Amino acid sequence: MKRFHVHLHVDDLTKSIAFYSNLFASPPARVEADYAKWMLDDPRVNFAISTVGHGKGVDHLGIQAEDEAELAELKTRGLAADRTLLDEGETVCCYARSEKHWVTDPQGIAWEHFQTLDNAVTVYGQQKPVAKPETACCGTGAIRGIPVNATGKATGACC
Repeated sequence: MKRFHVHLHVDDLTKSIAFYSNLFASPPARVEADYAKWMLDDPRVNFAISTVGHGKGVDHLGIQAEDEAELAELKTRGLAADRTLLDEGETVCCYARSEKHWVTDPQGIAWEHFQTLDNAVTVYGQQKPVAKPETACCGTGAIRGIPVNATGKATGACC
């Protein structure tokens, strides 16, 4: 069963963790120095916050697939939406190893479709060095300016 994904940028991680822990009546499933994630079952959502990125508020939305078939279905839907699809394949980002692709809606909101394959110990969004911090992982940086090679794979960043 798929899980809805929301990623927010926040100014103060500690205050935001306290707020969302109370709001969800649950502590985060994962906490890092610049990142926290709740894997909620009611409602079924992967809710993440981080201090990395531009400003504050919604960074990107997404759907987390539980298996390859669900991810393939999401890719078919993304292609059917008549939008450019950025297929990253297997990548490391947000402290996880994932298979993912991105599509941007008509308003410019990035949608991430992904299957988490395993946990990863890495600096948030910097598996490989990047030229500019604003192109670092996760979310809209991958959609808004990271070069894409001839196969449609992102180059120069983790996601």
